Amino acid sequence: MWEKTKAHIMSCERVFTIFLKWVLIGCLVGGIVGVIGITFHWLLEVATTFRMEHPKILWCLPFGGLAIIGLYHLLGIRKDRGTNFILVAVRQNEAVSLKMAPLIFFSTIITHLFGGSAGREGAALQLGGSIASFLGRIIHLNEKDKRIITMCGMAAGFSSLFGTPLTAVIFSMEVISVGIMHYSAIVPATIAAFIASALAQKLGFLPVAYTLLGVPEGLKLKLALSVGILGICCALASMLFCIVMDKTSHAYRRYIENPYIRVFVGGALMLGFTLLLGTRDYNGAGMDIIQKAIGGEARPEAFFLKILLTAITLGAGYKGGEIVPTFFIGATLGCVLGPLLGISPSFAAGMGLTAVFCGVTNCPIASVFLCIELFGAKGIVYCALCCGISYMLSGYYGLYSEQKIMYSKVKPEFIDRNVA
Repeated sequence: MWEKTKAHIMSCERVFTIFLKWVLIGCLVGGIVGVIGITFHWLLEVATTFRMEHPKILWCLPFGGLAIIGLYHLLGIRKDRGTNFILVAVRQNEAVSLKMAPLIFFSTIITHLFGGSAGREGAALQLGGSIASFLGRIIHLNEKDKRIITMCGMAAGFSSLFGTPLTAVIFSMEVISVGIMHYSAIVPATIAAFIASALAQKLGFLPVAYTLLGVPEGLKLKLALSVGILGICCALASMLFCIVMDKTSHAYRRYIENPYIRVFVGGALMLGFTLLLGTRDYNGAGMDIIQKAIGGEARPEAFFLKILLTAITLGAGYKGGEIVPTFFIGATLGCVLGPLLGISPSFAAGMGLTAVFCGVTNCPIASVFLCIELFGAKGIVYCALCCGISYMLSGYYGLYSEQKIMYSKVKPEFIDRNVA
């Protein structure tokens, strides 16, 4: 009896020691990645403001692309896998070069400064993951612990930019292998995300939050059917986005082998489309357009043009992320479809934002948390329904080719396949 009690006490002491270790590591990662992420956020806002005040800078976009490719080649990176490399690093424990951090940091700022159509959270995942992976090597973590600290970095990077710590934590654990949650990272990732978000708020960067109009009271069957149709449309939009991104990238590489010519052509195409359309709505991340869509205002063609121009930008070699463009696509699509389905355009925009995000990332749990952190819990059942339908019907498409779908979306069956 005493031996069992002694063994139990020793086991508890060991667990508590591990707990303290990860509390300290979570604080370290959250502090370091948080500060760098906040700096990144601030510089992106400065770049966006400068571009809007000096619209003629768009003419320099092709040359900005040349600078990005030149930076990567200068530091010896000829083939950049972007966020995919971070996913592989967690799943297979591949070392992430610290070079990734300054490269994605400055190249994303260049993209936003000159008007490329790109987001920022994808860059934050790479930024946080590469810094955390480097810290893991410095403090001599073992192979399995290095995977956890990389997820902590992803959560801290995402949280510092968008101010959604819960979503950041769940997303970093869910996106690697869909169907298998890496719960071992929940404590350090939560601490890292909390500290990064708290630092951002302390320095004046408030969390992104929206007020949805026309959120229904109670549960109504007719409205649920309309939400279901919206979920189907979001699934189709998410598949379209993934397909266009993939086909555009392959077309660039097939017909333009030289990366410098490729990025210059992509910049020229983006410039041409901007002038042809006569609007700057599709330059940069498009947070202002998302805000308008949540307010009930969106153009019918906006979601498709954002898909096309984001694919042209990122496929050519510009850097940034796909997540905020996904928000743009979902919000504008939902806003337009809402009135046709008998749903408030504002409420439909909010559901569309999260449902398309769910479809392209295959992260339904993170998507529900995103609903709560962005819009509050009112109407969450409808949001969850919309996200669930989008997840199930979006097939095995995804933005990240190295993402693993471990279990089938339609039956309890282990499939272990990469996204299309």
